[in-house]
Amino acid sequence: MPDQLDVCEAAARAGGRVLADWRGRFGVSKKGQRDYVTEADFAAQREIRRIVLTAFPEHGFVGEETLPDAEPARDSASGLRWIVDPLDGTTNYVHGFPAYCVSVALARGDDLLVGAIYDPERDECFTARAGGGAFLNGRPIRTRETSDVLDALVALSFPPHVSVDSGAVADFLAVVSHVHSVRRTGSTAINLAYVACGRLDAFWVRSIKSWDVAAGLLLVAEAGGAVGPFAGGPPGPVSLDRPVFIAAATPALLERVRGLLPPEAA
Repeated sequence: MPDQLDVCEAAARAGGRVLADWRGRFGVSKKGQRDYVTEADFAAQREIRRIVLTAFPEHGFVGEETLPDAEPARDSASGLRWIVDPLDGTTNYVHGFPAYCVSVALARGDDLLVGAIYDPERDECFTARAGGGAFLNGRPIRTRETSDVLDALVALSFPPHVSVDSGAVADFLAVVSHVHSVRRTGSTAINLAYVACGRLDAFWVRSIKSWDVAAGLLLVAEAGGAVGPFAGGPPGPVSLDRPVFIAAATPALLERVRGLLPPEAA
C-alpha cells in the first residue's frame, strides 16, 4: 500500500505545478463579493484528486471547489477523507503577489493523519505525520520558544469583505498594541506553516473552512506548537466541521493571546 504522507506530498507538489503552469493564462470569476476563483483552482484540485484517489480509491474526498466533471464530495466507510484546498490565497495568485499555496491533508474524523502545504513560489513543502514530527523540504522544523506576547510576531485573517464593525477588525485593534507586530499574508495555510517553522509566533481565526486549515493544524501540533479554542480550555484537537482556534508557538503564548482577544461570539 502506498505511504499516505508520500502521496500527500506528491499531490501537493503536483497541485503547485499546475498553478505554476496556469500563471498568466487563467480566467477569473467570483464566488462572492471580493472572493475569486480561477481556472487554476479547478485544474489543481482535479490533479490532486486524481493522485490521492488513484492511490486510495476507498477514501473520501473534500475539496474547496465544486468540479463540474467530478463526483461530489464524499465520505468513506472508514471515515478517512482527503481535505484539499488547491489554491489558498487566490487573490494573491490573481494579483501576482507571492503568498499562496496548496494544502492537502488526510483525516479520520477530526484526527489528522498526514498533511502537506506546498508554496510553489519558494519551492517550500511543509509536511507532517501524526506522531512523526513536522518538516520543511525534509528538514525538521519547530515553533519558536516565544512566551512573551510583547516579542510575538502574529498573523490574523480577514474575510474577503471586511466591514469596520467586523470581529476581525476588533481582533486587530485588541491585539496590535500588545505584540511586536501584526501581519496578514492572505493565506491561512501559509500562516499556520509559518507558525510551525518559527517565522510567525501566533495566528487565530474565527471563520474558516476545514480545507484552509487541516494540514496546517497538524503541522503546528507536530512542530511543538499549541492550538486551542478562544474561550478557555487547554490546547487540543480542533473540530474540522467548525475550525475556530488560536494557534501559537507555545501554550503560554496561546494563553496570552487568548487574554487579548475579545470573547468568541456565540
